[in-house]
Amino acid sequence: MAPAVKNKEYPAQAQPHYSTADLLKTAPTGRTLALWCGGIFLVLCLALFLPWTQNIRSNGTLTALNPAGRPQTLQSVISGRIEKWHVQEGQTVQKGDTLISISEVKDKYFDPQLLQRLNEQIEAKRMSLVATQQKAKALEDQIANLRGGLTFSLNKARNKIDQVKFKLQSDSAELVAAQTDYKIAQVQLERQEALYQQGLKSLTELETRRLKFQEVRAKLQGYENKVASTHNELQNARIELNSLTAEYGEKTAKAESELSATRGYAYTTNGELAKMKNEYANTKIRAGFYHITAPQNGIVVKAMKAGIGETVKEGEAVATILPREAQLAVELFVKPMDFPLIRKGQHIRLQFDGWPALVFSGWPNTGFGTFGGRIAVIDNVATMGKYRILVVPDPQTEPWPEALRIGSGVYGWALLNDVPIWYELWRQLNGFPADYPTQETGATYAPKDKKESNALTDETSAE
Repeated sequence: MAPAVKNKEYPAQAQPHYSTADLLKTAPTGRTLALWCGGIFLVLCLALFLPWTQNIRSNGTLTALNPAGRPQTLQSVISGRIEKWHVQEGQTVQKGDTLISISEVKDKYFDPQLLQRLNEQIEAKRMSLVATQQKAKALEDQIANLRGGLTFSLNKARNKIDQVKFKLQSDSAELVAAQTDYKIAQVQLERQEALYQQGLKSLTELETRRLKFQEVRAKLQGYENKVASTHNELQNARIELNSLTAEYGEKTAKAESELSATRGYAYTTNGELAKMKNEYANTKIRAGFYHITAPQNGIVVKAMKAGIGETVKEGEAVATILPREAQLAVELFVKPMDFPLIRKGQHIRLQFDGWPALVFSGWPNTGFGTFGGRIAVIDNVATMGKYRILVVPDPQTEPWPEALRIGSGVYGWALLNDVPIWYELWRQLNGFPADYPTQETGATYAPKDKKESNALTDETSAE
């Protein structure tokens, strides 16, 4: 229906009243709503230019920076049977406190006097080794005496040969004299016979000369026999000299062979003695494993083996202990796409499970209940398709709550560059990664002093 038109022919007070025209008037509520919608749209458009902190979100758990501070399982070094539990779960223990006592299950170690028996065996073997060494020393002395006796006998035999040679020379000289006397006697006999034929000498004188000739001849024969005997004696002396070398060589070789056998037995005995000492030391050390002790101060978290009389194997876990006074750290896992954006010392905001918090990831300074941290360790090898990072408390921010316990869940986000909200929406819609942080953006943590820098280096090297 067209709006009512004023009638120019009638005055205003004479115009009739139409209710339909009144109903077609613009309502003030609609105008107000339009103004509000326009204002909100304007505010939203202006908000698109507000700064927004880019971040990398990740979930993780609370752990310890030093591996020695993380929960560890205690294993039994030897197999045995549980005899007694000295602690209970949740109990605080000191380093060296006995947790479990076990007994032997191998028949080799059942003897309660096993160490004493092994010690007696070692002593007996040691005395056997001493006796063998003494025998070897006696054989060495015997060989030395044989060699000395050989030298003395050889010298004696050589002296005897020299004496026989001198005697042979003397006998040879006497033989030459006897031969001369024989020739003279023979000439005299011939002359005497010639004179006797001429009648100048009597038969008695001839027979006397003949007798004397026989004496000289007998004497020559004696000297010849004597020289021959001396030759034989010289030959025997030379043979004896050669036989001495062979005789003493045989005795020396036999003694040396026995000495080698004795030394071999001594070496074998020494090896057996070392083996027995090793067995004694191993048994003595094994006796120390009958009591499983706490490796450091901590709290007994869980007992893997329950009751008395249960058997445990070598290397089997029997309990879990949580070390005390460990430096807490947060273990987060980031995607490979976000890994290039992570740097050591970079700021991290953390939200711990069970701790009330109001979080605005784009405006980290407006929320509460979150805590600051910095990256201390970055793994270079992916685990299950993600890279692990360790975050430690940031000394420039508020300290972490004391009620935190290892193993609780953590939600963290690494702070990157500040960008307008419209840019962040555009990046999210297109699936682009966050901007690469630079030193100028303040995304990398810089220590205040040298002491803090050394602390960061020590923590990293400790990991």
